[in-house]
Amino acid sequence: MSETVIQVERLGKRYRVGERERYLALRDVLTRVFTSPLRRNRRPVDFLWALRNINFNVSQGEVVGLIGRNGAGKSTLLKILARITRPTEGGADLKGRVGSLLEVGTGFHPELTGRENVYLSGAILGMRKKEIARKFDEIISFAETERFLDTPLKHYSIGMQMRLAFAVAAHLEPEILLVDEVLAVGDLKFQKKCLGKMGDVAKTGRTIIFVSHQMTQIRRLCERVLWLDGGEIRHAGRTGELIAAYETEMMGGSAKNEGDASEIFIGWQLGSCGTILKDGLTEVTFHFAVNPPEPIRRGYFGFHIHDDAGVLVASWGFDGLNMESGLQQIRVTLPQLPLRPGTYSVLTSLYNGGNNRTGKMLAVWNGIPFLTVDTLPFCHPEDAWNGVLNLPAHVSCPGLNESAHAQQIVEPISGSSRNE
Repeated sequence: MSETVIQVERLGKRYRVGERERYLALRDVLTRVFTSPLRRNRRPVDFLWALRNINFNVSQGEVVGLIGRNGAGKSTLLKILARITRPTEGGADLKGRVGSLLEVGTGFHPELTGRENVYLSGAILGMRKKEIARKFDEIISFAETERFLDTPLKHYSIGMQMRLAFAVAAHLEPEILLVDEVLAVGDLKFQKKCLGKMGDVAKTGRTIIFVSHQMTQIRRLCERVLWLDGGEIRHAGRTGELIAAYETEMMGGSAKNEGDASEIFIGWQLGSCGTILKDGLTEVTFHFAVNPPEPIRRGYFGFHIHDDAGVLVASWGFDGLNMESGLQQIRVTLPQLPLRPGTYSVLTSLYNGGNNRTGKMLAVWNGIPFLTVDTLPFCHPEDAWNGVLNLPAHVSCPGLNESAHAQQIVEPISGSSRNE
């Protein structure tokens, strides 16, 4: 059993509304002591609990994601773990060297050069001068800022500052790494580079707590997820299942329906296993419960699947449907559905007396819940070369020995969620 390196018990953080938290000098404390009895008719104090009753453990080598709406308490929790903010109640016990990247450019000074800021930020994060010097070339190469090494930081773009900040933190080699939504600033190429670096960190047995609003990043990196809502842990568990529930709630109601969709389309399910697709390489049956208000003759049923970016990945149209009014079921069976792990939206349409060009539209419905594919991934280890399909592959060549030939050469990406 892995050692517990983060233990959080009954953690809570309370803020006074309308007042910024600040550090008090001795004169401030003395002033409060002598003036407090003299104050009269003070405004009622209003408090806000940013976190309340937070309890969880993280084992060594785990990669845990924090998800939730803006204001749910994710950043506050990381600041407490990083010892930047003190909790109001409860506590968090961390074992090992902690590295944190909570805000872009933490510890940077705009008047210092990139070179000087690497040493300054590294020292603030706990690195010794010799350690920084030993890793200096690697840090600068990773950040891709060699050309501007001796330029004052104030002339760097936000993206360049973020790259340099992440490079310093990532090379700290901490036992525990805390990362808060910093990858959203960089371009797509650098985001992938950072994800790869964090994946390498995780493979060495170090622990990562990762906050992001990009669920693709959470899926790729995290084995387990904590869902924060209103300062409390709403759910905790496997990445695939929790992200499916989270995305369904976040996206629910945002899609536009036409006609009497909510009355005609009652719901849908995937075979007997709900919305979690266990095996995309075997036969899959979608069941749609419909309640047409009139008998349908020579009708049309459209069925479309989009990915989380809105890209159409599969679509079917069926003519010649005949059914009576009242509760009915439409079944669509596919020989296989080899989609990459992720969340997909289901769009259906129903027409009477013709197809989608000639018939009478009864309803266009954005299906709820969303389709969640939580399969073992068989894809390229680099995102830039991944498509929408998820197909296993084998390779053979004259120089491949028999034992190697018998194995699956295309390995799944590490860190992705899956059904065992």
